[in-house]
Amino acid sequence: MEFRPRNYIAEEESHALPRSGADDHPLFAPSTSSNHHKVDVVDHESHDFFDPLRSPAANAVALNKDVEDGESSSTVSSEAAAEVSVKEWTTFKRFLMQKFPVSKMVSVSLMPDVIIKTGKANVKDSTTKHLKELDDPANFAEEDVKVITGQEYVSRLHELKDEIKRAWTAEDRVTSLKLSIKVARLLMDTSVLQFYPTLFVLVVEIMDMLGNLVWERIKQKAEFGEDGSRLCYLSENFKEINICVEAKETCNNWFCKVGSVRELLPRIYLELAILPCWRFLNDRPANSLQRLVLMTRGLADPLASVYCRLYMAHCARKLPSCDTGHLITSINDIKILLTRVLSTKEAAHGKSVDNRRLLVSLMEPTIEYIMKCIFKDASQRQVGTVLMELGLGRNQVELFGSNPCVSVVLHHLLKELPTEIVGSYAVEILHLIEYSNDKSYDQCLNYRLLGFRLCERRPTLDILNAAVDRIIQVVTLLDELDDFLKVVDPYVDIILQNQMDNHLNTILEGISERACKKEIVDNDVVGLQSILMKILSHFKDLEDVFALGHFLEILDVMYGSSRISIDMQILNMATRNGCINDPTTVQLLFEICQALHDGIDFVNSKGDDYQAARLISRFVLMVDYGAEMERHLTFLVECRGAFGSINELKETLVHSSNHLATKALKDGRKHLSFVKSCIAFSEVTIPSISDHIRQLNLYIETSEVALLAGLISHSDGLVDSAISCLQSVDLINGCSGVRLRCNGGTVPPLHPAVGSTWIDGSIGIQRLGATVARYHRSLTPVDVDGMVTSIQKLCSLLVIVPGNPELGFTHTLKSILSLITSQSWITSKIKIRISCAIVSLSATLSQNKLPYNADLEILSNDLLFYGDSSYVQELLSFSEHVLQNLVEIIEQEPSGAVRGSMALEACNCIAASFKINHNIQPVCSKLIETAKSNLSTNDAYLQSTIKVLDKHLPTSGISASTTI
Repeated sequence: MEFRPRNYIAEEESHALPRSGADDHPLFAPSTSSNHHKVDVVDHESHDFFDPLRSPAANAVALNKDVEDGESSSTVSSEAAAEVSVKEWTTFKRFLMQKFPVSKMVSVSLMPDVIIKTGKANVKDSTTKHLKELDDPANFAEEDVKVITGQEYVSRLHELKDEIKRAWTAEDRVTSLKLSIKVARLLMDTSVLQFYPTLFVLVVEIMDMLGNLVWERIKQKAEFGEDGSRLCYLSENFKEINICVEAKETCNNWFCKVGSVRELLPRIYLELAILPCWRFLNDRPANSLQRLVLMTRGLADPLASVYCRLYMAHCARKLPSCDTGHLITSINDIKILLTRVLSTKEAAHGKSVDNRRLLVSLMEPTIEYIMKCIFKDASQRQVGTVLMELGLGRNQVELFGSNPCVSVVLHHLLKELPTEIVGSYAVEILHLIEYSNDKSYDQCLNYRLLGFRLCERRPTLDILNAAVDRIIQVVTLLDELDDFLKVVDPYVDIILQNQMDNHLNTILEGISERACKKEIVDNDVVGLQSILMKILSHFKDLEDVFALGHFLEILDVMYGSSRISIDMQILNMATRNGCINDPTTVQLLFEICQALHDGIDFVNSKGDDYQAARLISRFVLMVDYGAEMERHLTFLVECRGAFGSINELKETLVHSSNHLATKALKDGRKHLSFVKSCIAFSEVTIPSISDHIRQLNLYIETSEVALLAGLISHSDGLVDSAISCLQSVDLINGCSGVRLRCNGGTVPPLHPAVGSTWIDGSIGIQRLGATVARYHRSLTPVDVDGMVTSIQKLCSLLVIVPGNPELGFTHTLKSILSLITSQSWITSKIKIRISCAIVSLSATLSQNKLPYNADLEILSNDLLFYGDSSYVQELLSFSEHVLQNLVEIIEQEPSGAVRGSMALEACNCIAASFKINHNIQPVCSKLIETAKSNLSTNDAYLQSTIKVLDKHLPTSGISASTTI
């Protein structure tokens, strides 16, 4: 056997691509005077294509088309509007039931018989009930309260809905009407306040169903005669004159039946249900709405009254055209009701403050929906008219006077006002909010809402200044931190965008004063998070943020997930713009990292906690003390002590320490003691990393640094530690650690591919970017490839590590070979790849000129053992032993395809490492035959391998015996 001599420089030149100079940089924009080829765009006029949009008569044709389709377009638009209305109502009902969920048990006084299915079993005659009430009124009242589960109540109403529909289908419309009246009567009972919104939704669904059934019946009578013949087709915008007499009589009969209902509330609901049917009798059906609004004033219960108005607003949207007069009247009536409810003299439902608060919250959704209906598609002049009719504006110019408004009404009015109105009258609205301070709604939320509305569209600067000045005056009078934060939160955006620094300082000072008075609660922390996030998002330089007065004081009082979010945002900003050099900033960020580390359990971390770990690691990597390298190393020691539970950070610490060492070596060997300290830091840190594959890579990297510094003994010890790591890796049982995919490397891996060339490159340590992903599973093929690549990289490092004659030239190679042969978990495929790397390393070490070296005063093996025949002979003897193992491993592989692929890989390695003589040729021939017997004859890898073998054998005996 004889190693193949290699001339790496010549091989590199032969494989290099030819280069030629370029006149211009390829990324520069071409100059106008350059002679580059240009594409001339020629407009070949063609009269074959007619563009209707460029025709002179195009507009006229389009106009005629619009006129012809006017009626159909209006029909489509009205249908679309109706569909939108239905969707909005469905969404609102869902919101209503979610906001006020049904309780498990519902206690109802005077349970209606329509709900009790057992009938007479639970019903006492009126005489017995009256006598019992006279004997013991209190006991009678308690016994008369019925309890039913909320789910049973809801199920019974669904059953009633089905009964009404079945009766209608059976043409028993009297029963349908009677049942509908009984269902409408359920809304008269408001004894269980929390249940009323759900009851309302269920009842109005039945009312809507009845209204649709009546509408379809009358419409059918208008379009078809008794014999089934079609009389006419009613368009979407039909008139009363198009309706036949019989249909009108039927319609009038329904209104008479509804009008004869004794109770006011069910009478109003039933007429609203069939409200669209007025179109069969009157071309102006909306005229009846004002009458119905006035009828609702006869409802004594405020809750039943406002929900009846809510249903009226919904039913009015079914009419083709309707003004907002009845809605404005409803809002004014609701304001009166709320004033009575909130007054101390008159307290509904037991004069309880909690009940009053609950009652207002139940009434609030009705105000919200009616306000949406009022301002839907309203012009600015219409808005002015509405505000005047609501009693807020004096005229179209003074839209907001000094008259107060109920707070909850004002809140939803402010929600729906056009942004132009809000921006133009911001100061006047602020005064109105000040006047409107009652218990129906939190006044701070109205200030807050105004701020958000001003952010939608920025008004003029003078209005903004006046509004913010007034808000600052308001918040200085607030004692509670929660109220302070609620008000200033939206205005922080305005202040930052308009650079009102004095106001920002005032707000931060106010927050600091109130936060330090007493312990803050969770709601306060959430408000602080919102404000601090806005500040951090606005400033680009973190030092400007830290320079703000009281910012760090406010940060110190925060805790929990909000504090973690702020800390992560700060670290994200800090690591976004390059190195961190300022010592004060480094110390502040270090304390922030400590707070973040203490708030997260990194040992059992999940999800977003990985991001926090990466940010801390990124911060440590970005710190740069410049020439103060010892201070930097001290910082790394502090980080190891403070963040010891973060595995990812330990790797970053090793990278930073190695970087410091290489940085010190640039000034020569005068910092050698410091370099030793860095290497010692890395040697102590690496064993604490849980994943052995990551340890292997870090040991290799640190060994390279030691070799750069000329510390041969340190380098040898680190290489031994790297090999020891391999003995601790268990691929079968799996391991819990962090898989590292490392980009960048200082020494190219040794790949035994045929025709490969060694690219000479000096070893240097870089900051290595790493992508980490935590797992708890067996190692995948990707992980195995990573481990094999690391071993190949170790072999590449051994090219320049001086050999030890006392232990033997191949001591380290034998340790690697012993490892792969002794560990049962290493598969045959891994053994082949590592064995090929060892053979290639042996062939490289035998060369008179190595492909690369440490580029220092360290003598490599090509100089240490130049001309030493025992050195080459030991390498050959060791390689022969490895080749025998290679052949045995291939023969023992049970899978044919894998065996063929392994044979080709080994054959390429042998051809690249040895001269093909009478000793090597039989081995190569045997491997080729093994590959041919297990792979396709058209396999490209097989064919290229045979060509390479022929190239290395001028008088080949292989091609003849291995012809395909």
